[in-house]
Amino acid sequence: MPLSLLVALLAAAAPLLAMASERWGGLNPCLLCLWQRGPYWVAALLALMAVMAMRQPKLARVLTALAGIAVLASALVAAVHVGVELKWWPSPLPGCAAPNAGAARTVEEMMNSLAAAPAKPCDEPTFLIPGLPVSMAAMNLLYALGLGGLTLWLAARRAGADAEGR
Repeated sequence: MPLSLLVALLAAAAPLLAMASERWGGLNPCLLCLWQRGPYWVAALLALMAVMAMRQPKLARVLTALAGIAVLASALVAAVHVGVELKWWPSPLPGCAAPNAGAARTVEEMMNSLAAAPAKPCDEPTFLIPGLPVSMAAMNLLYALGLGGLTLWLAARRAGADAEGR
Protein backbone atom coordinates (compact mmCIF):
# COMPACT_ATOMS: atom_id res chain seq x y z
CA MET A 1 0.00 0.00 0.00
CA PRO A 2 1.45 3.40 -0.93
CA LEU A 3 2.19 5.49 2.16
CA SER A 4 0.23 8.43 0.74
CA LEU A 5 -2.84 6.19 0.60
CA LEU A 6 -2.33 5.40 4.29
CA VAL A 7 -2.13 9.14 4.98
CA ALA A 8 -5.38 9.67 3.06
CA LEU A 9 -7.12 6.96 5.08
CA LEU A 10 -5.81 8.27 8.40
CA ALA A 11 -6.80 11.84 7.48
CA ALA A 12 -10.33 10.78 6.54
CA ALA A 13 -10.62 8.66 9.70
CA ALA A 14 -10.57 11.67 12.04
CA PRO A 15 -13.67 13.49 10.77
CA LEU A 16 -15.44 10.18 10.17
CA LEU A 17 -14.85 9.19 13.81
CA ALA A 18 -16.15 12.58 14.94
CA MET A 19 -19.27 12.17 12.80
CA ALA A 20 -19.79 8.63 14.15
CA SER A 21 -19.49 9.89 17.73
CA GLU A 22 -22.27 12.36 16.98
CA ARG A 23 -24.55 9.90 15.26
CA TRP A 24 -24.11 6.92 17.54
CA GLY A 25 -22.57 8.50 20.64
CA GLY A 26 -25.00 11.36 20.96
CA LEU A 27 -22.23 13.99 21.14
CA ASN A 28 -22.93 17.49 19.85
CA PRO A 29 -20.21 19.43 18.03
CA CYS A 30 -19.55 23.13 18.44
CA LEU A 31 -18.43 25.41 15.62
CA LEU A 32 -14.73 24.95 16.42
CA CYS A 33 -15.27 21.18 16.33
CA LEU A 34 -16.70 21.51 12.84
CA TRP A 35 -13.86 23.77 11.71
CA GLN A 36 -11.31 21.10 12.68
CA ARG A 37 -12.72 18.69 10.11
CA GLY A 38 -12.21 20.63 6.88
CA PRO A 39 -8.40 20.42 6.83
CA TYR A 40 -8.59 16.64 7.19
CA TRP A 41 -10.73 16.36 4.05
CA VAL A 42 -8.27 18.61 2.20
CA ALA A 43 -5.40 16.44 3.43
CA ALA A 44 -7.14 13.24 2.33
CA LEU A 45 -7.73 14.69 -1.13
CA LEU A 46 -4.11 15.89 -1.45
CA ALA A 47 -2.80 12.51 -0.29
CA LEU A 48 -4.99 10.72 -2.86
CA MET A 49 -3.67 13.08 -5.52
CA ALA A 50 -0.14 12.13 -4.38
CA VAL A 51 -1.02 8.46 -4.89
CA MET A 52 -2.19 9.24 -8.42
CA ALA A 53 1.01 11.23 -9.08
CA MET A 54 3.39 8.47 -8.00
CA ARG A 55 4.98 8.41 -11.46
CA GLN A 56 5.99 12.03 -10.91
CA PRO A 57 7.96 11.80 -7.64
CA LYS A 58 8.49 15.53 -7.16
CA LEU A 59 4.79 16.27 -7.55
CA ALA A 60 3.85 13.37 -5.27
CA ARG A 61 6.28 14.66 -2.64
CA VAL A 62 4.85 18.20 -2.81
CA LEU A 63 1.27 16.89 -2.58
CA THR A 64 2.20 14.73 0.41
CA ALA A 65 3.85 17.69 2.14
CA LEU A 66 0.78 19.83 1.47
CA ALA A 67 -1.38 17.08 2.98
CA GLY A 68 0.79 17.22 6.10
CA ILE A 69 0.42 20.99 6.28
CA ALA A 70 -3.36 20.65 5.92
CA VAL A 71 -3.46 18.24 8.86
CA LEU A 72 -1.38 20.67 10.89
CA ALA A 73 -4.00 23.34 10.09
CA SER A 74 -6.49 21.15 11.94
CA ALA A 75 -4.00 20.97 14.81
CA LEU A 76 -3.90 24.76 14.88
CA VAL A 77 -7.70 25.00 15.13
CA ALA A 78 -7.63 22.27 17.80
CA ALA A 79 -5.02 24.22 19.79
CA VAL A 80 -7.26 27.29 19.69
CA HIS A 81 -10.20 25.11 20.73
CA VAL A 82 -8.29 23.60 23.68
CA GLY A 83 -7.38 27.12 24.81
CA VAL A 84 -11.03 28.13 24.62
CA GLU A 85 -12.04 25.03 26.61
CA LEU A 86 -9.44 25.84 29.28
CA LYS A 87 -10.68 29.46 29.36
CA TRP A 88 -7.24 30.78 28.33
CA TRP A 89 -8.90 32.99 25.69
CA PRO A 90 -12.34 33.56 24.19
CA SER A 91 -13.39 31.82 21.01
CA PRO A 92 -12.64 33.73 17.81
CA LEU A 93 -15.99 32.59 16.39
CA PRO A 94 -19.07 34.54 17.48
CA GLY A 95 -21.27 31.45 17.06
CA CYS A 96 -19.37 29.68 19.84
CA ALA A 97 -20.97 31.65 22.65
CA ALA A 98 -23.93 30.28 24.51
CA PRO A 99 -27.17 31.78 23.22
CA ASN A 100 -28.40 34.82 25.14
CA ALA A 101 -31.25 37.27 24.96
CA GLY A 102 -29.10 39.94 23.31
CA ALA A 103 -31.02 43.16 22.71
CA ALA A 104 -34.45 41.53 22.95
CA ARG A 105 -36.98 43.60 24.87
CA THR A 106 -39.77 41.07 25.02
CA VAL A 107 -40.02 37.32 25.39
CA GLU A 108 -41.35 37.12 21.83
CA GLU A 109 -38.29 38.99 20.47
CA MET A 110 -36.02 36.71 22.48
CA MET A 111 -37.73 33.57 21.15
CA ASN A 112 -37.49 34.86 17.56
CA SER A 113 -33.76 35.56 17.99
CA LEU A 114 -32.90 32.00 19.06
CA ALA A 115 -31.38 29.66 16.50
CA ALA A 116 -33.49 26.78 15.21
CA ALA A 117 -31.07 24.28 16.74
CA PRO A 118 -29.11 25.45 19.77
CA ALA A 119 -25.35 25.51 19.23
CA LYS A 120 -23.05 23.89 21.75
CA PRO A 121 -20.76 26.48 23.36
CA CYS A 122 -17.12 25.99 22.32
CA ASP A 123 -15.82 26.44 25.87
CA GLU A 124 -17.72 23.37 27.06
CA PRO A 125 -15.37 20.37 26.54
CA THR A 126 -16.73 17.16 25.06
CA PHE A 127 -15.24 13.93 26.35
CA LEU A 128 -15.35 10.81 24.19
CA ILE A 129 -14.13 8.41 26.86
CA PRO A 130 -15.85 8.75 30.27
CA GLY A 131 -13.31 9.19 33.05
CA LEU A 132 -10.49 10.22 30.70
CA PRO A 133 -9.91 13.95 31.25
CA VAL A 134 -8.89 14.58 27.64
CA SER A 135 -11.43 16.41 25.51
CA MET A 136 -12.08 15.53 21.89
CA ALA A 137 -10.38 18.80 20.89
CA ALA A 138 -7.26 17.76 22.85
CA MET A 139 -7.35 14.28 21.30
CA ASN A 140 -7.63 15.88 17.87
CA LEU A 141 -4.68 18.15 18.66
CA LEU A 142 -2.51 15.14 19.54
CA TYR A 143 -3.70 13.12 16.55
CA ALA A 144 -3.23 15.99 14.09
CA LEU A 145 0.27 16.77 15.39
CA GLY A 146 1.21 13.10 15.05
CA LEU A 147 -0.32 12.60 11.61
CA GLY A 148 0.91 15.94 10.30
CA GLY A 149 4.43 15.27 11.56
CA LEU A 150 4.42 11.75 10.11
CA THR A 151 3.19 13.02 6.77
CA LEU A 152 5.86 15.73 6.55
CA TRP A 153 8.48 13.17 7.57
CA LEU A 154 7.29 10.85 4.79
CA ALA A 155 7.51 13.70 2.27
CA ALA A 156 11.05 14.56 3.44
CA ARG A 157 12.07 10.90 3.34
CA ARG A 158 10.70 10.67 -0.18
CA ALA A 159 12.79 13.75 -1.08
CA GLY A 160 15.91 12.06 0.33
CA ALA A 161 15.19 8.90 -1.65
CA ASP A 162 14.77 11.01 -4.80
CA ALA A 163 18.13 12.72 -4.19
CA GLU A 164 19.91 9.39 -3.61
CA GLY A 165 18.39 7.94 -6.78
CA ARG A 166 20.08 10.54 -8.98
